[in-house]
Formats: sequence, structure tokens, C-alpha cells
Amino acid sequence: MAMRPARSRARSTALAAVPLAALGLLAARRLWRHRRRWDLRGRTVLITGGSRGLGLLIARELVAEGARVAVGARDEETLDRARRDLTQRGGPVAAISCDVTDPVAVERLVRATTDRLGPIDALVNCAGTITVGPAREMCLEDFHRSMDTNFWGALHATLAVLPAMRARGAGRIVNVASIGGRVSVPHLLPYSASKFALVGLSEGLRAELAADGVQVTTVCPGLMRTGSPRHAWFKGQHRAEYAWFSIADALPLVSMDATSAARQVVDALRHGDPDRVLSLPAKVAATVHGLMPGATGGLMALANRLLPGPDGRADRAPVEGVASESSASPSVLTSLGDRAAALNNQIESGQIESGQIESGPRAGGEIRTGR
Repeated sequence: MAMRPARSRARSTALAAVPLAALGLLAARRLWRHRRRWDLRGRTVLITGGSRGLGLLIARELVAEGARVAVGARDEETLDRARRDLTQRGGPVAAISCDVTDPVAVERLVRATTDRLGPIDALVNCAGTITVGPAREMCLEDFHRSMDTNFWGALHATLAVLPAMRARGAGRIVNVASIGGRVSVPHLLPYSASKFALVGLSEGLRAELAADGVQVTTVCPGLMRTGSPRHAWFKGQHRAEYAWFSIADALPLVSMDATSAARQVVDALRHGDPDRVLSLPAKVAATVHGLMPGATGGLMALANRLLPGPDGRADRAPVEGVASESSASPSVLTSLGDRAAALNNQIESGQIESGQIESGPRAGGEIRTGR
């Protein structure tokens, strides 16, 4: 009889130790992050895909922190607008034309950044492309295009900055992947495949480069209001595909504010965090998929049935979002995304006010959904 109270006391003691252990782990994590914390002032940071969208917003945050910022992108006009935007915010800025799918061009980008701003302390791989449409409409070239930018582009930039980082025994690399690199989403197959590859590369590099003093961070955002659907590519019923994608990208409860996302990316860079998943829906999706991959697979199969069907022309070239507008998009449902497009250099800032972008019904073809 005397043993039962003793067992009960032991069980109570063990249960009481659980929250204490959790607090201890939390305190240890905070101490670890504090020790790795970088002062970004005076650091040289190179951002690929930094002329618009999330990349530009990250650049703005870094300039505000006092960093020396170089942005690389392909489009000269967009790049020039980004340079003027960042220069007006103060601090040393370089805007350099570069196609990240070309390793020679990336080497030139790194040399030009170093010549103008000094040794590169941090690299943010943010250049990306996305093609939307049913899998049966995708051809091999669609997968090559996604891999060339989203995976090989990040690898080219990483390999170009690593020798100097290793020689100094210090450096940081942030790879902006996607929740699509953790949970494959219907009608985004080339994109998801390339982002899964980037996540694998990023996580493996973190393990191997830690011994060289280089910290690698994997960032997986969910949907963000960056205004990027205008520059995405669409196949199949491209107007219908653009409608669902641009609406989802703009809804407040589904997508997150892009400025908030940029601040989280910079915070992850500052502390050298292993990974960061952005937005509550993305965190829920990643957690559920990790625990119950079969269940998320079933949900994605159900979602696929609700998306537009193919148009039977797999040989058709993808159509850019700006050429895929319809009566459904732009509309009041995409108004936040349309506004973000102007704020984040996806278009010239005066186009909304001048009426060139409307948030209401407009001509452009009917939308057919379903199978």
C-alpha cells in the first residue's frame, strides 16, 4: 500500500519536470539565436530576383538596416526602377543585370557586386518563376524552365559566393523556396518539383557548410500579396487558371502581407535560423503533411477536381498573367494584389491611379471551370 503514494509522487514529479524542460529548451534556443545574431549594418548582401516583389521588399528592409545591397535581375527597365527606389531610401546600392540560369552571368554578378560594394557577406536567392496549369498540359520544357531558375539559378549563385565565404570562415545564404517545396500543390507541378529540389539542396548545404562558418537558411513562404501573378505563366485554360491563382494570391485570410514576409526573411538572415515557414496557412499545411501525408494527398486530389480542366493543347506555349485577364480577374477580389503590384514594382507605380489596371469587371474572354 505504501508504494502507491510513492509511485504517484514520482509520476507527479515527472509531469512537473516537462514544462521546466520545455522552458529550458526555449531559453537555450533564444540564447543560441542571440549569439548568432548579426548586426546587418555595413554588411554586403546580394539578392537575386531583387528588382520586384518579395526580393525588392527584402532589399528595402536591408537598406533600412544599413546594409550594402546589390540586386540582380534580368529586366533592365524593372531593375532601373528598383535602383532608383532603393537609392532614395539611402545607403550604398547596386543594381546589376543578370540571368541566374547562366552560370557565367552569375559569376559576373558576384564580381560586380564585390567590386562595387565589397566582399559579399550574405546571399539571398529569391529569383523564381512559376507556371500554372494541369499536369497533362505541361511539357518537358516547362519543367526545364522551372528547374533552370528556381533550382539551378540558386545553385549557380551559391557556388559563386562560396569560395570567398569559406576563405573568410563566415557568410550566410538564404534560399527562398516555397510551401510548394514541402507540400506539392495541384496545377503547380513544375514549380513544386523545383522548389522541393531547392529545399533538399538548402537543408543539405546547411549541414555541410556549418563547419566552414557558413549558415544556410531555408525559407518557405505560403501565398503572399506581392502582385506577382501578372508575371507568372499559365497553361491550359489560361484565363481560368489566372483567375483562381490571382484571387487566392490576394485574399487576406489565405495570403500574407508581403512586407511582413520580407521582415521575417531578414530576421531569419539576421539570426542564421535553419528554416522559416511564412504564414499561418503554410505552417498548418506543412505540419499536417508531416504528420498525415496521406490525408493531405487526399485533400489535394479533391482540390484538383475543383480547378480548371485542361483544354487539350499540351503543345501550347504558356501565356503570361498580364495577358490572361478576364471578367473575374482583375476584380474586387484581386484589389489587394493589384495594389501590391504597383507598390512592389511589378508594374509602373502610376498605372492603377491612371486607370490602366482596374479592380472590376472587364473584357478578356469567358472563364470555363471544371472538367
